[in-house]
Amino acid sequence: MKLLSAVGSAMSAVRLTSPAPRRAFAPVYAAPCCVAAFLRAAPRATLPAVSALAALLALAAFPAPLSAQELEEIVVTAGFRDRDLMTSPGSATVVDEQTARDRAAQHLESLLAVAPNINYASGASRARFIQVRGIGDLEQFIDPKHFPSVGVAFDDIDLGGTANAGMLFDAGQVEILRGPQGTRFGTGALAGLINIRGNRPSDEFMAYMEGGIGNYGARHLGAVVSGPLGDAAGARIALQKNQGDGYIDNAALGRSDTNGYDETTVRATLEAAPNDRSTYGLTTFHFDGKNGYDAFSLDNTRTTLSDEPGRDDQQSTALAGRAEWSLGEAATLSAVATWLDGDLAYGYDEDWTFDGICDGTLCDPVWDRYVAADEYLRDRSEVSFDLRLLGDARPGGQGASIEYVVGAYAQRRDEDLQRIRTDPWSVAEFSSAYETDREALYGQIDIVPEGSRISFTAGFRYERFDDAYSDTGGFASSTDDTLTSGELTLAWEASAATTLYATIARGAKAGGVNTAASSSFALMQPLFQEFMRGRLLVGKETLLNRELGLKGRYADGRLALRAALFAMQRDNAQLESWMWDGGAFLWIGFLDNVDGSNTGAELEIEFDATARTHLFASLGWLDTEVDRIETYDLDLGGFVERTGIDQAKSPELQFNVGANVAISDRWRARVEVEGRGDNRFGYYHLGTLPSYTLLNASVAADFGSTELMFWGRNLADEDYAVHGLYFGNDPRKGWINETYLQYGEPRVVGVTARYSF
Repeated sequence: MKLLSAVGSAMSAVRLTSPAPRRAFAPVYAAPCCVAAFLRAAPRATLPAVSALAALLALAAFPAPLSAQELEEIVVTAGFRDRDLMTSPGSATVVDEQTARDRAAQHLESLLAVAPNINYASGASRARFIQVRGIGDLEQFIDPKHFPSVGVAFDDIDLGGTANAGMLFDAGQVEILRGPQGTRFGTGALAGLINIRGNRPSDEFMAYMEGGIGNYGARHLGAVVSGPLGDAAGARIALQKNQGDGYIDNAALGRSDTNGYDETTVRATLEAAPNDRSTYGLTTFHFDGKNGYDAFSLDNTRTTLSDEPGRDDQQSTALAGRAEWSLGEAATLSAVATWLDGDLAYGYDEDWTFDGICDGTLCDPVWDRYVAADEYLRDRSEVSFDLRLLGDARPGGQGASIEYVVGAYAQRRDEDLQRIRTDPWSVAEFSSAYETDREALYGQIDIVPEGSRISFTAGFRYERFDDAYSDTGGFASSTDDTLTSGELTLAWEASAATTLYATIARGAKAGGVNTAASSSFALMQPLFQEFMRGRLLVGKETLLNRELGLKGRYADGRLALRAALFAMQRDNAQLESWMWDGGAFLWIGFLDNVDGSNTGAELEIEFDATARTHLFASLGWLDTEVDRIETYDLDLGGFVERTGIDQAKSPELQFNVGANVAISDRWRARVEVEGRGDNRFGYYHLGTLPSYTLLNASVAADFGSTELMFWGRNLADEDYAVHGLYFGNDPRKGWINETYLQYGEPRVVGVTARYSF
């Protein structure tokens, strides 16, 4: 209600001299009003951030006003067919390459804030798990998590839970799809999908080099070469090295690079069209990340005391082959085959301290020497094949437009885990093997009756899921399940400028076994065994999304507006929780099936005020609820029942507003303010991550073949959290329970140069 009141107050403040223009240009005037309302309701909106945005808008008035141009068409490629973003039903954000460059975004995590109702959980060197509309996994230890609730794909390669590899160098666009994508992606996209598309081979030879430096030891260097290979083929190759010291000072070791990053990306694409009836493509991808992981401090600062800082390494190599064959004027056969091999090493200093931290304090001298480290080494492989027939069923090309897709999909994933945990008294090793098989049949039909402005879409996917698990603790399990998902959509072209849609979509996520809890079940105290007895198996989760949306272009095509209202019902939601069995000295992590609901609204606005000034805003509101969950309260030392609480990592408010301004024919600038509200980060305590507001800006100059850009993120240097933990880990305080925060990047500034050949 506060948000609605703020919007109403802002809109009522607008005064126009004539009611007719007010109606004709209502979307134009509503856009800044909504932005102002959200800033008014936004938590801790800083004066410097708002002042900087106002200053840039004022600067835009200096150039002579030029006639603004119509906004460019944006194409979404994640579906079965390429679709115009402004006419295709569904809530989606497409972030182009220029936006990523203006934000100096080397990795996906630096770009997610531009979209409404998108969050992420770190707990590693990068944003490994993403949440869409409050739904998404939070962290991973022993339990295999092949299929996070939000999928991440790169040029048809499913990265799954390995989003560390989501680098953006030479990526043409990032597509963020909100809501179940079950017909297209099955259990791999319960709540949504992040689809990264690399640039394709160019028709003419081109090349560029790009390098940059920044504070905290940041530096990157990359190169791209692209062009034709004869008359019927083309190729593109991109290479980049991205390094930095990170934002942590390790006082125990006297180092400032224990949370640093060292990432190498190589991507090559080959495309060929030997004739008019067939096309072929091959993408190769290699990522080598050697990142540190030393993120948490006992004092909740950026100064750590760990003597065995962790790591977050990943080496992944993947291939994706594509082929299309024309079967006449009305049908196309398409095939995509992928292969991926990845090695992941994730580890951390379990105690966050060093031998001697208790010297001169009241710490028990025995516990003073408790130093432990934990490592998880994973070997992951995957193969998949997708075959589909796309066609137009109009007889003789007359009558209603009827487009259809029929396809089959198969995937095999294997993951071997070795865990090595060391403490003062022993070295414990644990290993497991996990295999999954998916087979699916799917279909979709799109119907537009002749002469009608109404279109219908119906999609359905039937999927078989089988898995097998075994570990050195003697635990073994196998499950098989049937997953069904799909959608029904009605779209109405209300006018040449406006499209309305209504969607009911269902997604499903496979269940399985709480492997970590099952492996240690015999070691638990009876009270915890009784609680876990009915939770060793995890049921499949289903998500029903009901959505209403509007997309439109106004003011002679200079204003683009996208809005959506949604209500989602989660049945058997797989929520992550923890409990501490002190008698057995066990931290027990598990997925618990509960019911919940997620409702909200999303608004995105782009407006070319003049040929030199582009305004933008994305605003998200979210209300989540857990119907009922029984959990172990770490402070009370017992089990409690909680009802009506928020779901984890689900801020009520998110916003991103700003402007791009062409100051002159050579200089351009971008300034933006982003923020989100506070949000819960667990169920076994009452802690929250605080709200925050950040200011980002960049200024670029074009000198012909050379572009120079000065950029900064979090210019107000606000401390903000990207992940949180709650437990007792400080021996100097007697291991009392506390909230520990992993901070996002502080004020970072730098310069990037690009030279094009």
